[in-house]
Amino acid sequence: MPSPGVAAVDRALSILAAFEDAPEPMTLAELARRTKMYKSTLLRLMTSLQDFGYLVQFADGRYHLGPTPFRLGAVYQRSNNLHDRVVPLLRQLVADGTESPSFHVRHDAKRRLCVFRVDSQHSTLDRVEAGMLLPLDRGAAGRVILAFDEEKGEGYDEIREGCIAVSFGERDPDCAGLACPVFGPGGKCAGALSLSGPKPRFTRDNIKSMTSLLLKAAIRLTRALGGPTELLDKALPAPAEEARPARKARR
Repeated sequence: MPSPGVAAVDRALSILAAFEDAPEPMTLAELARRTKMYKSTLLRLMTSLQDFGYLVQFADGRYHLGPTPFRLGAVYQRSNNLHDRVVPLLRQLVADGTESPSFHVRHDAKRRLCVFRVDSQHSTLDRVEAGMLLPLDRGAAGRVILAFDEEKGEGYDEIREGCIAVSFGERDPDCAGLACPVFGPGGKCAGALSLSGPKPRFTRDNIKSMTSLLLKAAIRLTRALGGPTELLDKALPAPAEEARPARKARR
């Protein structure tokens, strides 16, 4: 379905979007293949994008993002205090001995964006970084986002009821993940808080202890965002009862 916006603006933004999953600068031919635009159209649009600092051209002729997107990202971060609320919680999870924590939000119909990530203290890590776009339908964080965006299906019903998703090798065959929702005002899902790392470290005992830590962090973040915590409170495992001294048998 055609966009109701301005066609030239849509095409210019499509050029910028082509760099999202391109770690290296691209040639004009590569950009034409990714955007499905004629080279002549690309060159006209890219001249304007270069003039405003959105793109730069290197000496070898390849193109990459310029400084303007970074500057706008810094402006966004200054005006949005989500960083100051999320990152300290991620660092505390690492200090508590969890796997690598991250915070994900929905990007579009098929992808999620890793907004924040802090590496664990383990020597081996999974390959997730802030700024990465990952599939919504694979991985614990993606399935949590889908579940609380009312995706249909038995698996999603279970996630909505327990507020926890666990995945083993869904996105990376060697990795596992654990995730729960974070709620904002009105109970809308603001994103997913997750822990991820190599699959062998996701033992039953580790999952149990990390689930408690993750839910407690999600409760704190939900409160900070002004969201309701009832579902998360209900999902939080009850503290283990202290062992009572055995009564002496009567003779």
